[in-house]
Amino acid sequence: MTSPAYRFIYLASQSPRRVQLLAQLGVEHQPLLPAQRENAERLEELRPGEPPVDYVRRVALAKLLAARTRRQNRGLPEAPILTADTTVALGRRVLGKPLDAADAAATLQALSGRVHQVLTAVAVSHGAQSLLALSTSRVRFATLSAGTIDKYIASGEPFGKAGAYAIQGPISAWIERVEGSYTGIMGLPLFETRELLARARVRFGY
Repeated sequence: MTSPAYRFIYLASQSPRRVQLLAQLGVEHQPLLPAQRENAERLEELRPGEPPVDYVRRVALAKLLAARTRRQNRGLPEAPILTADTTVALGRRVLGKPLDAADAAATLQALSGRVHQVLTAVAVSHGAQSLLALSTSRVRFATLSAGTIDKYIASGEPFGKAGAYAIQGPISAWIERVEGSYTGIMGLPLFETRELLARARVRFGY
């Protein structure tokens, strides 16, 4: 069996949750973040009629391609690159990061008392290859009162998060049931991530 070849990876994500989760695997990583001139948000634009599964896979791979180019342009040493994208889907509707308080309220009202999907696609570069895995989970919210929604929005928690919530935050007290990967809902499914990194011959701490 071939021994691991890489002591570290590049993490092309600004998410502190992904940093935390990757550390749980014992994988050393270095940030590979976009420069100010890069329009990273453009990669997450939704195409009309695009199904959530296709969207999340496309965005994760687009982020990986951009990160490959970034590494080359900066003259950084060769090592696997990891990117990920998480989206919340209600049927075929993608619920992205809220634009403002009104958008956050509308999103949370739509999720209230219903089951939705959380999809996280993970992409890892392995030489010229792009490895991809998808984690799909189901989450059911209890009914959220208008007062609960208002207080949650006032806390600032919904902003910058797909579906206007983070499962590890205060909103978890209103989550009745989860089916699937808890870490996938957080933004980086550890089972799928470990498998991809093992295929890319990355060394684990344990």
